[in-house]
Amino acid sequence: MKRKQIAAEKALLNLGITFNVYGHNDGTEKIFPFDIIPRIIDIKEWKVIEKGLKQRIRAINLFLDDIYNEQKILKDKIIDEDLIKSSSSFRPECIGLKPPKDIWCHITGTDLVRGADGQFYVLEDNLRCPSGISYVLENRQITKRTFPQLFGSLKVAPVSDYPSRLIDMLQYISPEKRNSPTIAVLTPGVYNSAYFEHSFLARQMGIELVEGRDLVVEGDYLYMQTTKGLKKIDVLYRRIDDDFLDPRTFRADSALGVAGLMNVYKKGNVVLANAPGTGIADDKAIYAYVPDMIKYYLGEEAIIPNVPTYICSKDKDRDYVVNNLENLVVKAVDESGGYGMLIGTKSTQEERDDFRERILTNPRKYIAQPVLSLSRVPTIIDDNLEGRHVDYRPYVIYGEDIYVLPGGLTRVALTKGSLVVNSSQGGGSKDTWVVSLEGENA
Repeated sequence: MKRKQIAAEKALLNLGITFNVYGHNDGTEKIFPFDIIPRIIDIKEWKVIEKGLKQRIRAINLFLDDIYNEQKILKDKIIDEDLIKSSSSFRPECIGLKPPKDIWCHITGTDLVRGADGQFYVLEDNLRCPSGISYVLENRQITKRTFPQLFGSLKVAPVSDYPSRLIDMLQYISPEKRNSPTIAVLTPGVYNSAYFEHSFLARQMGIELVEGRDLVVEGDYLYMQTTKGLKKIDVLYRRIDDDFLDPRTFRADSALGVAGLMNVYKKGNVVLANAPGTGIADDKAIYAYVPDMIKYYLGEEAIIPNVPTYICSKDKDRDYVVNNLENLVVKAVDESGGYGMLIGTKSTQEERDDFRERILTNPRKYIAQPVLSLSRVPTIIDDNLEGRHVDYRPYVIYGEDIYVLPGGLTRVALTKGSLVVNSSQGGGSKDTWVVSLEGENA
């Protein structure tokens, strides 16, 4: 088993499967740690997850359309208007937008955790530029090479069709009457933490990988500069945040986007996936209201529950949080990657005092949740198998229908006892197998 693990790590090194860590003393580019013991999810449990994620994405998409148009959910006081308007991810520039086919969140990565009760909970939603799918696909290839006999005897649900599902969706949302739309992936460049994934997906889909400097707006259209002149772009799978998309609309100092892009988008001459403005649903305070969105828009109860959440901008919640920091996980609403976070059970008094002051100074910026006893899975540590905490990110594509990839990214906290699984904080990954443990076809 140890020899197989070493062989897998060498394969990852040769493939150049990396991510970037900003500000790290040993350099920016890192090989993504991978554990060859797969995580197993039974097909019966997977079907519940799949149904719950489809329900969640439908409700969030309706919320996004509502919040940038009629704002019924605010008028009916389901969500406090100040909570929306004070979010750093709310984009007033997107009010009145109507994306093609009324789809806002084309690609979603929803983070799930399993609690001590065996129930899966939604930890957070990722709708802006969710990353990690390239590791899912490459992990599967490595695992197939490592355990070829297992794939011959078990019916593991495939993940290899994700790129074809993605390109089908991008073609579906292209402007009307374009039989062969030109599609490109927009990347911030080689120094971005997910650049490997951007280039990987462009290559897998057979489309162009472009940076802002490769694009230009002329008239009401977006063009890509080529050696043969300008070529019109119909769909842009953007992997940069709203702030940097268009210096004329958002941040004026952005050198990553394209001046005039939002005007082309509003005129319907280019489609952006995901749509601008989706980041409001990534706000961890807004996340707390997703079960209410499901009930409001769909008239249903949430199939996959949220982790109980305290919103620090609420007086009662804030009072509880600042007096119980040792028992809670505190998160900044607009941070990711394990940053801006306090795990109360593993914190010092000094750290708790610091976060108490932060919360009292800017309560809108923080939410808190109970410390979950995350599930553990067997992981190779030195010469032993040991339990390590994991979370789980399935990927959802919203096109003509909603498709949930049967598998996803299992992230594992390689440090003993750690609850932080993010790669930027020393976490690794595992292949995730959706299989039938009772012979049912996966």
